[in-house]
Amino acid sequence: MQFLVATSNRGKLEEIRSILVDSGKDVVGLDDIGVSDIPEETGTTFGENALIKARYYHALTGLVTLADDSGLEVEELAGAPGIKSARYAGFGATDQARIDKLLAELKDTPEGRRAARFVCAAGVVWKDGQRLFIGEVSGTILARPSGSNGFGYDPIFYYPQCGKTFAELSRDQKSRISHRGRALRRVAEWLKESFLEGNPSC
Repeated sequence: MQFLVATSNRGKLEEIRSILVDSGKDVVGLDDIGVSDIPEETGTTFGENALIKARYYHALTGLVTLADDSGLEVEELAGAPGIKSARYAGFGATDQARIDKLLAELKDTPEGRRAARFVCAAGVVWKDGQRLFIGEVSGTILARPSGSNGFGYDPIFYYPQCGKTFAELSRDQKSRISHRGRALRRVAEWLKESFLEGNPSC
């Protein structure tokens, strides 16, 4: 049975495939099935947007579909950039531009008030239902970037338990502890436990 992951990002698709490898599903991405449509994300939370995307692509393809929405929430900024994480510095902005804007917003904020968390919501939609899985990881925002791995806000997100930023972790290390990794492992566990003859049970 094909299981659609609603992304055209090959890196993200391979990361998700590696986590779902034991689920017994044929995991495919949007490019694999020739879909390029993009739904409007009108939700006010990560969970709402994840389910909007999952419902859209399920309706379009008829496949059991997983879609995720994730971002960074900074306590001092009342949860910003939040669901606007990807467009925080405007549409089409680079990762560096988004980091620069965030650091500018926090330039006068002392180290003790730079708490933040990454959040990932993973929604799964099938013919008769839907489920939502949340993963979170807490850390702090550094005053300057460190590390060259990862993407997005990883170079300024410091994870105290490892003593490194997400951009200083290997891909495998990050997958084990990241917000997306946590959410997707919950999806993987549910898939193994709840899919009976190709259909999820509730």
